[in-house]
Amino acid sequence: MPTLHFKGKTFVQNHHLAVKYHQLVPKKEFSLTDPAYGGTGTVSLHDNLIIQGDNLKALKALLPTYSGKVKCIYIDPPYNTGNEKWVYNDNVNSPMIQEWLGKVVDKEDMTKHDKWLCMMMPRLKLLRELLSEDGVIIISIDDNEQHRLRMLCDEIFGEENFVVDIAWRSGDSSNNDAKTFSNDYNSTLVYSKSLEWLPNRLERTDKNNQHYKNPDNDPRGPWFAGNVSSPNPRENLRYDLKTPSGKTISPPANGWRWKEETMQEMIDTGEIIFSEDESRIIKKTYLEDQGGLAPSNLWHDIEETGHNRQAKYEQNNLFPEKTTSEQFKTPKPVKFIKRILQLATNPDSIILDSFAGSATTAHAVLELNKEDGGKRKFILVEMEDYADSITAERVRRVIKGVKTAKSELLKKGTGGSFSYFELGDTIEMESLLRGKNLPTYTEFARYLFYTATGEEFNESVLNEATGFIGESKTYEVYLIYKPDIEWLKRNALTLEGCRNLPPFKSKQRLVFAPCKYVDDHTCLEYRIDFCQLPYEIYRIQR
Repeated sequence: MPTLHFKGKTFVQNHHLAVKYHQLVPKKEFSLTDPAYGGTGTVSLHDNLIIQGDNLKALKALLPTYSGKVKCIYIDPPYNTGNEKWVYNDNVNSPMIQEWLGKVVDKEDMTKHDKWLCMMMPRLKLLRELLSEDGVIIISIDDNEQHRLRMLCDEIFGEENFVVDIAWRSGDSSNNDAKTFSNDYNSTLVYSKSLEWLPNRLERTDKNNQHYKNPDNDPRGPWFAGNVSSPNPRENLRYDLKTPSGKTISPPANGWRWKEETMQEMIDTGEIIFSEDESRIIKKTYLEDQGGLAPSNLWHDIEETGHNRQAKYEQNNLFPEKTTSEQFKTPKPVKFIKRILQLATNPDSIILDSFAGSATTAHAVLELNKEDGGKRKFILVEMEDYADSITAERVRRVIKGVKTAKSELLKKGTGGSFSYFELGDTIEMESLLRGKNLPTYTEFARYLFYTATGEEFNESVLNEATGFIGESKTYEVYLIYKPDIEWLKRNALTLEGCRNLPPFKSKQRLVFAPCKYVDDHTCLEYRIDFCQLPYEIYRIQR
């Protein structure tokens, strides 16, 4: 497979592994968990989520809870046109890349493609870890980076997992002022996690069914004349057929579609009939057998999938008080994202958008749930300072309703909830040595459980009183810890602590603690694998 090379690749291809875990700090004042709209009243990582912070760090922070759980990822990253004024901010340990930090990437930047690829590579690798085995990632892009992005995705997701490049008509009219060609579409790259992934079929419309008739009052309903010839030359399928009156019908150039016994069986059952003059054969293709409609890779009907101007109208309806300069510059239309969700999700799927922008993805999820009774859940990540004023505020208004909206659904509101989090301090064992920036019990438990087991952390089973933080396929995991340096100096796994563990359930117990006051024989007796938090903590002077 051809390989894409770019400046800085050697420094970023494993950078996602070096990104430190960060605490996710709940912000109840920005959240909407009101039971009146269907919320639980509490901020939770298992709610719909909006996370403010650098999306690379946020994706790493999501791994303990959502690794392998996300059914559909949709992202709309910077197209790197030179007009977005995005800034490279990944603190990669390389002098060359250090020189890039904090500098705006514009049209004159000769390394803009290298910087863009360096920005995308670690994010795509973490997104792949979050994707479920039956999941799919869908990426909007234009011609500035489409060909490079496809090669990068071939490398990360596997060339064999490329599904399709959807051409979406993003403009509702052509630009007659264009010097060469009017750019009326965007690319939408689709990659699956595994080869088994299939899109959902679309619901059939009257337009799709207009070719199906029932001229002979067939009890099976409408049908149309299907093809009976083989699509490829097949000598073994070249045979003559006899009509009811004894006429002979010669095979088509490629032969018949089915072997002679099968053809005769369909003639006998009436599925294949002859024309009145017996000059041709008609295969009845019944509407009732068709099921849904296979999606096209050409989305040109703006009534079905929306367009960019419509996206701005939607934003104006949601934020009538904001001036054009205060609004998000490049929103996507709700119809476009809803079509993606219809094809790529189930009613209970988790959807992630790590370049959330104006929160169209959340809007589409909430509307689709309202329409079909689904319980889809969204996770948005936005690093800019409008994460509350635009991203979260749009979701609040969609949930509660906008009285001045033209849409009845938007006027009434969809209902729902979301929890708002910000990135906090890093979670690292070295912080225990210093006694600074100690993570909360829950965040440390989340980090340790995922690091030790590689499995999802379930906050609902956590019991700080007993120290139980979760159960994996192999272990019951316990944590003896408080975010207090003096407490950590004085506490340890003791014989009493061993005796007070919940009843043994056949799995080995993994216990994290500052130290232990029991011998190895006692640990063996109580089926404990002891993991010491940094012992140097006891050397810290008071």
